[in-house]
Amino acid sequence: MKKTVLLMLLTLPLLGVAQNKIKETQVPKSVLISLEKKYDSYKVKTWYRSPGQYIAEFVYDGQNGRAYFTHTGDWQFSSFPTKVEECPTSMNTYFTNNYPGYRIKNIEYVEQMDGNIYYRMVIVKTGVGYNDNELIFDPRGNLQKSNAPNPDAVKREYYTLNNPDEDELTAEQKKVLESHKGGKRPARKEDVPEEMGPNTNDAIIAHFNKLVPKTKIIEGPEWVNREPGQVVAYFINRQGVESEEVYDVETSTHIMSGKVLDKRKYTNTIVKFIEEKFKGEKYKIERMIVYTYDSKYRDPVDNKKPKPYTYVVVSQKVKGLGNQIKYTRMEFDASGGFKGLLQQPIDKNDIQ
Repeated sequence: MKKTVLLMLLTLPLLGVAQNKIKETQVPKSVLISLEKKYDSYKVKTWYRSPGQYIAEFVYDGQNGRAYFTHTGDWQFSSFPTKVEECPTSMNTYFTNNYPGYRIKNIEYVEQMDGNIYYRMVIVKTGVGYNDNELIFDPRGNLQKSNAPNPDAVKREYYTLNNPDEDELTAEQKKVLESHKGGKRPARKEDVPEEMGPNTNDAIIAHFNKLVPKTKIIEGPEWVNREPGQVVAYFINRQGVESEEVYDVETSTHIMSGKVLDKRKYTNTIVKFIEEKFKGEKYKIERMIVYTYDSKYRDPVDNKKPKPYTYVVVSQKVKGLGNQIKYTRMEFDASGGFKGLLQQPIDKNDIQ
């Protein structure tokens, strides 16, 4: 869904372009005004100038970043260094499953002038003299673009190097083998059954378009089936918030809305409950989603409007099983009280 084609035009050329440190007094007023308009509260650490560009190295909302402007003052894009654990889990899962023998060099969260938002992961093959490669993921962690080698070829080579038949290796392969240490055979891909299309209809789509006009969306919607008898529109709003709208397939009515909370807005009662439940264990809160029911929706059992609730996914690495991850799914009531555990993901877009 994202227009990631601009990546090569905006980021890669900058790597080899000279950037000279300058004083703020040397920065055009139009650039300063653009920065102030883009970020309401910031602190510039250093200004740089490169051919046709001014670059602000700044702190915004506690995060270090760089904002790029044209010489006429137009904001182009901003990038924020990001840790693996701060990214969608699916990003690291994709990298781990497809690029054995590689390492993550760095990750950036990028915002562009056209509204395009994505993660840029730079990976490099372990060893000396290998080129960097880029993997571009959307805000949900889905791969959108890549200039990295074909994953199947990477895994074949990795398996050959770590499970060699010395008599069949070429001299070059033996040389490469000597530069690598150990490793495991990549896991076999399971056959994934073809999924049925989303159960949307004209009435559901019309309601969604009225509820959430296109002008309020920067990505989506992606329609996904959810059991029992529900269909969900996943999207990201203009504020960059991952959101959901859930509909009843049979009646074509809107059931509820969901919003993924920013880590800084996690419910304290829920956080404390999780801290106690996983006391002494390593864990990570992958996501916390607050669901609020439509004002017209009524529970089919008691004909009352259900109260809001919170859905939480917690991940843990399983000891002795390498990088395998265990997920615990929980629901909490409107006051943060624990309601119960869920054994399965709510749909295919949930963390698997």
